[in-house]
Amino acid sequence: MQAASHHLTRVISHGMGAEPVISDWPALTSAEVARVLHHYPEVGQPLRLEWHSPRPFSAACVMQTASGPVIVKRHHARVRDVDALAEEHRFVAHLQANGLPVSPALVTAEGATALADEYWTYEVFPLAPGVDLYREAMSWTPFSSGQHAHSAGHMLARLHQASAGYDAPARPARPLVSSFTIFSQEDPVRPLQAYIEQRPAIADYLENRPWRGEVAQHLLPWHAGLKPYLDEFAPLWTHNDWHASNLLWSDATEQAQVQTVLDFGLCDRTCALHDLATAIERNIVEWLAIPQRQVQLVHLDLLDAMLDGYASVLPLNARQTRALAALLPLVHAEFALAELDYFHGVTQSPQNASLAYDTYFLGHAAWFHTSEGQRLLTHLQHRADALEHKPDSASAAVNQAAR
Repeated sequence: MQAASHHLTRVISHGMGAEPVISDWPALTSAEVARVLHHYPEVGQPLRLEWHSPRPFSAACVMQTASGPVIVKRHHARVRDVDALAEEHRFVAHLQANGLPVSPALVTAEGATALADEYWTYEVFPLAPGVDLYREAMSWTPFSSGQHAHSAGHMLARLHQASAGYDAPARPARPLVSSFTIFSQEDPVRPLQAYIEQRPAIADYLENRPWRGEVAQHLLPWHAGLKPYLDEFAPLWTHNDWHASNLLWSDATEQAQVQTVLDFGLCDRTCALHDLATAIERNIVEWLAIPQRQVQLVHLDLLDAMLDGYASVLPLNARQTRALAALLPLVHAEFALAELDYFHGVTQSPQNASLAYDTYFLGHAAWFHTSEGQRLLTHLQHRADALEHKPDSASAAVNQAAR
């Protein structure tokens, strides 16, 4: 990859820390985008390239065309091939058919929703309606208002409703997919071993690490607390990257509502509570601020607003709220391994691979033992207590779709 693209322009992108970095991937050029759009006759003549995305795992841009602006997204074939993107596009089509405001991929002249060209894979989308309020926000940046948090929770519940009935199997082993196949099991050690064996880059990275002991120390105690709830997690296809920056908004005010849901690159068959826990992990905890400060990292007001928004569509009972608390310390673990696979196997960055394993896979679970981590978990337990003692509450109804 590096040898083939070293002469191409690179853009500033979001890094894994708080500081921007030079992108791993070369920027899309006008000539390249024009070549891609030639396969999309409905788009019309490309006019000018207007914006490069700062997102780190692929390259994307907005191109103004004769039919209006489109987003062109390019992946390395080792990260996403045509079949992998088709998995995402089929799920989005199902959600759209069930009334969720999403942005489906455009179709080539040959009837495909993705295009392969040498070692790249492309997908093209119309510019969806809504204001990209969090365009420059990195993941783990909190909502800027309680109203945003409430609307995001409300829309996530709508997504879970729309997802019902989509029975595609879980995705095969791929980089950068947020699955729930390890800690969803009664004994997670065997599925963890299988996960590693299916991904040679992870096996290579862990060859000289005492990973079994590290997992036993940092992750298995949390799993013991999750075990009582495992039988209640109904499988469901989910978004798995529910952050404010993957949503478009009705306007630029603090009262804005979610208008369009974007970016299904991490979607897979998990369960609704896993998706909701991911939304908490992405939007409520300021992980990137930990090197600078240890306190006020958790935004409990935004947490309550998001959960209230979710419960306004799919009520959560006390037991589901306790399950959510039990799941939170483990919810990022499997995606951290997917990131390790990407950083060690694709971009070959020792620094980012260490970040994925030490800081995300082990460190995020360990953080929940800190005062801030405990503050978050205790708040969820108190919320569950309140639901338990709330008479005749709609929130007490067990809702299978929200499990």
